[in-house]
Amino acid sequence: MAQELSRTLTFVDGEWLEGNPGLIGPRSHAMWLGSTVFDGARWFEGLTPDLDLHCARVNVSAEALGLSATVPAREIERLTLEGLGRFDGETAVYIRPMYWAEDGGYMGVPADPASTRFALCLYESPMIPSSGFSLGLSPFRRPTPESAPTAAKAGCLYPNSGRAILEAKARGFDNALIRDAIGNIAETGSSNIFMGRDGVVFTPAPNGTFLNGITRRRVIELLRQDGVEVVEASLTVEDFLNADEVFSTGNHSKVVPVTRFEGRQFQPGPRYERARELYWRFARQGAA
Repeated sequence: MAQELSRTLTFVDGEWLEGNPGLIGPRSHAMWLGSTVFDGARWFEGLTPDLDLHCARVNVSAEALGLSATVPAREIERLTLEGLGRFDGETAVYIRPMYWAEDGGYMGVPADPASTRFALCLYESPMIPSSGFSLGLSPFRRPTPESAPTAAKAGCLYPNSGRAILEAKARGFDNALIRDAIGNIAETGSSNIFMGRDGVVFTPAPNGTFLNGITRRRVIELLRQDGVEVVEASLTVEDFLNADEVFSTGNHSKVVPVTRFEGRQFQPGPRYERARELYWRFARQGAA
């Protein structure tokens, strides 16, 4: 039985369509060889923080996967604001611009950039509660840049995160904490990760195995401007088990605390609370 969808609008081929239109057929390159990229921005409380950066990044992802970025970032931003005006202005909206290939190149394997298509999907999606979530350590690892297109926000990367989350859920956790190929912490199954210890905030240094998220970079900037020391470093499982607090940043719900990592319980800490306060202040000032 198909899942009932929340209110959804999709812009494709010059028009807005209601619901979930069928866009990819069995002969589409994206259907069988995974040539899809996307980005995710948010509308909530009348705010669209860093929308311009998300619109620009989807074009970078397209080029990184061998597609053509056919719609300028400013036009994606304009279309987004146009589409948001069709919602009720009460429920948070997920903003997802996407590119995919219809045809392939040599022997059908690489995407043919000339066949690139674009769609912009907006749909109601409430933020998760700020009460936080739990993490289990995943047995699966993030791929290296040599083994997967990690420079793109590519759909083909997400089944790996999906299996990590499913394994963690089977053990009673909400999400997974994933390591890179050499065993250092990279990210959760759906967001970037931070920890606090002795008043200092630490976060994994970008090493090409995970996306250096837009919200991640914004939170680092805001904390540093506020006088908080933020260190980007190689971090181990033990570092997180011995942390004073842990929190996550990502587009879906911005800044959220981690309440448990494996057997270690956490309370929302002062660095998390300050990061969330600063982020919401930034978002509201940008709308002023």
